[in-house]
Amino acid sequence: MSDNDLPEAIPASTLVIFRAAPGAPELLMVERAKAMVFAGGAMVFPGGRVDAGDHALALRFGGGEEAAARIAAIRETIEEAGLPVGLKNRLPVDALEAMRGGLHAGKPFAEVLAEAGAELDLEPLVPWARWLPAHAHMRRFDTRFYLAELPADAPRATVDATENVRLVWATAQSVLDDADAGKLAIIFPTRRNLERLAQFGSFADAATHANSTPVCTITPWVEQRDGEQHLCIPDDAGYPVTSEPIDGAMRG
Repeated sequence: MSDNDLPEAIPASTLVIFRAAPGAPELLMVERAKAMVFAGGAMVFPGGRVDAGDHALALRFGGGEEAAARIAAIRETIEEAGLPVGLKNRLPVDALEAMRGGLHAGKPFAEVLAEAGAELDLEPLVPWARWLPAHAHMRRFDTRFYLAELPADAPRATVDATENVRLVWATAQSVLDDADAGKLAIIFPTRRNLERLAQFGSFADAATHANSTPVCTITPWVEQRDGEQHLCIPDDAGYPVTSEPIDGAMRG
């Protein structure tokens, strides 16, 4: 199948937020509502589409897909979890809640920022990965992943109860263990990224690894391995597990 036969990819962005905890860092994850077309019922990192407003704001930082994707990740994290990652100035809780309410009401992010007197800071977001599946009969998202550390003065994260129905802080390994036990569902890209994240004992360690591992666009493919069909990714992109039997893979 050629790229011309595939649905047009939708630019998207997602943020992996680290919170220090004994033993291993915890990551913020949200459970998608079962009615959602993409990854319905699955545990994912906060994120969503990159929209026109993100591109308009990106012009303040020189423009481009990278800046727009970082802005989308910041916006989606405020909207989905109420967390002020990627903002320069500390905001009172009520101002942050007003920002979130404005986003839920459909206000442009630029307007919401201006009303709160908030400024963006894209530097805390560390590029981690980029995934572009080759799905022929479902939505395709060209998703940039970023890492960020939870600000020390951040309020408690809360679920938005619209697209997402549950929010948890958990270690990467515990999410993998719960998925293996059938307690929750994770899609193929989330599983591969959790396996990679589980290797690190701190945000600093993960960020160091990310900064030394060039981000490449990962498009999984299917091939025969050991007598069965596997969904595969490249061996040189920083992932400890690079294939999974396709019968057991949740693809979104």
